[in-house]
Amino acid sequence: MQPLQVIAAPRRLRILELVWDRELAAGDIAAQFEVSWSAISQHLTILKTAGFVVERRAGRSRFYRADQAALGSLRSVVEEHWRTSLHRLKDLAEAEQTHEDRT
Repeated sequence: MQPLQVIAAPRRLRILELVWDRELAAGDIAAQFEVSWSAISQHLTILKTAGFVVERRAGRSRFYRADQAALGSLRSVVEEHWRTSLHRLKDLAEAEQTHEDRT
């Protein structure tokens, strides 16, 4: 699978956001989604196979974090996605505030 195909899936991109600057247990990642654990496990496997996340095992637990160095040029794609999302959120909040000020 090509690198952009890996992050093209919204859930995989969201997983990368979650583990971008911290390590999270697989269960904590799965808790952020309304899909089965199996579906999240498949996404984590794809991200791991692509080299985008690193897995650490501690007993029976598995922890994941983004491998920012391995993402290389894709880092700018991910960060631009976050900036765009934040700008959209800001615009929505400002529009809501403007609407409330008028009523």
